[in-house]
Amino acid sequence: MNDLQTTVVFHKVGFPTDRRQPAGNMNSISGKSVLSLCRRTSGALRSLSSPAPAAISGGGPLLLGGLRVCHSGGKSRPSVSTKKRGYDITRNPQLNKGMAFTLEERLQLGIHGLLPPCFLSQDVQVLRVMKSYEIRTNPLDKYILLMTLQDRNEKLFYRLLTSDIEEFMPIVYTPTVGLACQQYGLAFRRPRGLFITIHDRGHIATMLNSWPEDNIKAIVVTDGERILGLGDLGSYGMGIPVGKLALYTACGGVHPQQCLPVLLDVGTDNETLLNDPLYIGLKHKRVRGKEYDDLIDEFMQAVTDKYGMNCLIQFEDFANSNAFRILNKYRNRYCTFNDDIQGTASVAVAGILAALKITKNKLSDHKFVFQGAGEAALGIAHLLIMAMAKEGVSHADAVKRIWMVDSKGLIVKGRSHLNHEKEEFAHEHPHIKTLEEVVETIKPTAVIGVAAIGGAFTEKIIKDMASFNERPIIFALSNPTSKAECTAEQCYRLTEGRGIFASGSPFQKVTLADGRTFYPGQGNNAYVFPGVALGVIACGVRHISDDIFLTTAEAISDMVTEEHLAEGRLYPPLSTIREVSFKIAVKIIDYAYKQDIASWYPEPKDKEAFVLSHIYSADYDSFTLDSYTWPNEAMKVQDV
Repeated sequence: MNDLQTTVVFHKVGFPTDRRQPAGNMNSISGKSVLSLCRRTSGALRSLSSPAPAAISGGGPLLLGGLRVCHSGGKSRPSVSTKKRGYDITRNPQLNKGMAFTLEERLQLGIHGLLPPCFLSQDVQVLRVMKSYEIRTNPLDKYILLMTLQDRNEKLFYRLLTSDIEEFMPIVYTPTVGLACQQYGLAFRRPRGLFITIHDRGHIATMLNSWPEDNIKAIVVTDGERILGLGDLGSYGMGIPVGKLALYTACGGVHPQQCLPVLLDVGTDNETLLNDPLYIGLKHKRVRGKEYDDLIDEFMQAVTDKYGMNCLIQFEDFANSNAFRILNKYRNRYCTFNDDIQGTASVAVAGILAALKITKNKLSDHKFVFQGAGEAALGIAHLLIMAMAKEGVSHADAVKRIWMVDSKGLIVKGRSHLNHEKEEFAHEHPHIKTLEEVVETIKPTAVIGVAAIGGAFTEKIIKDMASFNERPIIFALSNPTSKAECTAEQCYRLTEGRGIFASGSPFQKVTLADGRTFYPGQGNNAYVFPGVALGVIACGVRHISDDIFLTTAEAISDMVTEEHLAEGRLYPPLSTIREVSFKIAVKIIDYAYKQDIASWYPEPKDKEAFVLSHIYSADYDSFTLDSYTWPNEAMKVQDV
C-alpha cells in the first residue's frame, strides 16, 4: 500500500504535554512536538504547494492526547523516476525518505533490508526529529542535528523547518549560525557548497563543473570577511550562504537543487584562525587589490556563462571596503544584490513604514540618527530617501533628516577621512564625539543601530528618546543577540511601554509591571530575500533595482495589522513568513512586467498561480514504478 495515500493511526498511545520526560524515552512525544505540526502555513500557499490533509475514518483529524494533528498525504503524488538503486538511494539526501519508503518502493529500488521493518508517514518522522531536537539544550547541538538531517533527508529537513519556522529560524540562521561559523571547523561534517580559493584563478569555470546540479537559479556568495557582527572568519563563513539558502527554500519556496552556496577563500586577517592548527581555510593574510578583483570578475563571468544571465547572485557579508564597490560595479551588468545593504534597508524601512501607523505622520516628519555608517546604515538611508521622494520631498531635504555616527563620532562637513558614501550625509554642524551627546543635541525621533556595538543604546539615550518623543522609534538591528544595541526589555521598560522597538535578533515577549505584554518585532532580512529571490527567479529579472526593495518594504508594512501593532509587532508574525514571501514575489512580478524588466514571456495572466507553480514542495515523491499489463493474447509466449 502506498503510504502517501494513507495515514498512520495510533492506538491507545498517550502523548503527554509535559516536556519534563526522561531523556531516554524516545516513545513519548511532547505536546510541543505535536503542536509544531499544526503550525504550518495556512491558506492558498499551503493548500496549493502541498497536498491537502488526509481525512481519517469519518473525516476528522487524528486526536493525539487531545491535540489535533494535521497530516500530509491525501492524493498520491506522481511517481518520480530515478536510475539510482540500492545503497545509493539511502545515501542521497534528495531521494532518501528513510522509513517512509513503502514496501513496494523498497523492493523496486533494491533497498529492502537496508531499512528497519517499519513504515512511517512524514509527519511521524517529524515527531521523531522533534523529540531528538528537544532533548538537546545547546543551540549549537541543535544546529548540528538539523544540518545532519539536511545532509541525510532534504525533504524531511524542509518539512521540519516549515512546521515551526519561529522555532527553527534562530537555529539555522541568526543568532545560532554566528556561533556555528565560529565553530565551523569543529562542526564540519559533510561538504556543503563550493569553496573557491584565490589559487583557483583561471579555473573557476572548471570548478563550477564539480557541482552536481546544472540548473542553478540562485547563488549566495561570501568571502567571509565580515560575518554578521563577528568580523573576519575566513572559510568558516560558509555557514552563512548555507543558512541563507536554507531560508530561500523554507521561507520562499525556492527549490534547494537550484541553490548554490559559495565561499571565496582569499585568506584571512584573523590571527586566531591563522594560528589555529585546526583551521580549514587558507592560512595566509587576505589577498587584496587587483588579484582579488580579478577573482570576483572571473567568478561572475563563469557563473553567468554556465547558468545564464538570469542566475541570481547574492553578495553576503563582504567588508565595507568591498561591498559598495562590488555592488556598484555589477548591479547593472548582472542579476545581483547585496543583502547587507539592500536587504537590511528593505526590512528596516518596512518597520519604519509600519511605525508610521502608530505615530500617525509622514516619513518626512521624522529625524533619524544612525549608530553606524557602514553598509547597513547607508543602505537604509538611501532607501529612506527614495521613500521620502514618493512623499514629494527633494533629495537634499531628505538628506537633512538623516544623521550618522561612526567610530569617530558624528559625521559632519570638514571631518577628515570621509569616504564618498559618508560624505553625502555630512552636515554643517560642530563635531560631537559620543552617541549620547548626538541624541541629546539632535533630538531625533528615531535611532537605528547597525554598528554591532552591544549596549550602544544606553539607559540615558533611551530615556532621552522617550523625553523628546511621545512614541520614540528605537531599532536595535545588529546581529547576533550579543551585539544588539539594547534589549527589548530595556526599551519597553525605560520608555514605559511607549517605545516602538525592532531588533535584528529575536527577543522574548516583554511584560511590564502594569501587565501590558509586548511581542518585539524582529527586523529579520528573512522577510525580504526569500520573497525577492522567488519573484526575481520566477519572471527572470535581469537587474535588481532599489525600487524592488522599496516595493518589498511597502508590501511587508501593508501586511502589518492594527492587532499586530497593538502587540508591539512591526512585522507580520514569523509563522506567516511563507505567505509574506509569496505576496512579495507576486508584487515583484507585477512590478517587473509593468516596468518591462521581466524576461519570461508571455506575461502570466494569473500571477499568483504562476508563483505557486515555482514553489518547492517538501512532500515526499513516490518512486513506485508504473506497473500495468497487456491483454493475455498479446503477451502469449511464442514457442517452437
